Amino acid sequence: MSRAVRFWKLEGAGNDFLGFDGRKGGLGLTRERIAAWCDRRRGAGADGVLVVEKPRGRGSDFRMRYYNSDGGEAEMCGNGARCFALLVRAAAGWRAKTMRVETKAGPVELEILGKEVKVSMSDPGWPRLGKEITAAGRRVKLDCLHTGVPHAVEFVRSVDGVDVERNGRAIRFHNFFAPAGTNVNFVEVRRGNRIEVRTYERGVEGETLACGTGVVASSILAYLQKRVKPPVHVKTRGGDVLRVHFQWVNDRARHVVLQGPARIVFEGVWHV
Repeated sequence: MSRAVRFWKLEGAGNDFLGFDGRKGGLGLTRERIAAWCDRRRGAGADGVLVVEKPRGRGSDFRMRYYNSDGGEAEMCGNGARCFALLVRAAAGWRAKTMRVETKAGPVELEILGKEVKVSMSDPGWPRLGKEITAAGRRVKLDCLHTGVPHAVEFVRSVDGVDVERNGRAIRFHNFFAPAGTNVNFVEVRRGNRIEVRTYERGVEGETLACGTGVVASSILAYLQKRVKPPVHVKTRGGDVLRVHFQWVNDRARHVVLQGPARIVFEGVWHV
């Protein structure tokens, strides 16, 4: 006999998610079930799944679990975290504009600002610049930064001419990034502290309309290339613009904030 489980469909800059309230458990999460939920033909369709849980430690209001559409759990998702704030409001009746949330990548703070949500992220890792590899028959120079999950960035003249699926997949599975692999961003720098980013997401195994942690990594690495200054305005493939604020302190990005649109698209019931 099936059991009805309530869910919410959310999106932030075109990055879409299915949200569930897991505070009482009982979701029966498996890689197969998550992949089925995210299937765009046989399921509700999404880039990933967000689950609200009770915090494990003191000082946090909730715990966020995030799973890619292949069913694998990831440490962090920037746009997912922004959507998580709306999920908490809908699922848990949270009325405050701010909340402190545990993630596998560390604590984050979320703030709802009208139709936008701001996430104050954990400090990124140390950048690795100028790594050269051969992928898909091309000699590629990459800059790398861990912003909760690993990201590689290739600066290009125009993102419109990039074969994201082919080139992104080749870099994502390159031996240099084994065994976990990496997310891959192709970045075009524009005037006025603006960049445009296209991302091949690990776990989704394809291009998504936006990637929050990729937008953050791309902005910081573009700053290190002396091409932009914060706040950086980032146009995503879905057409939305995200803003990245940060400070450069002691050779490292600090106080990183990602801000942009997020909304609940619909809610429904899944029979499990």
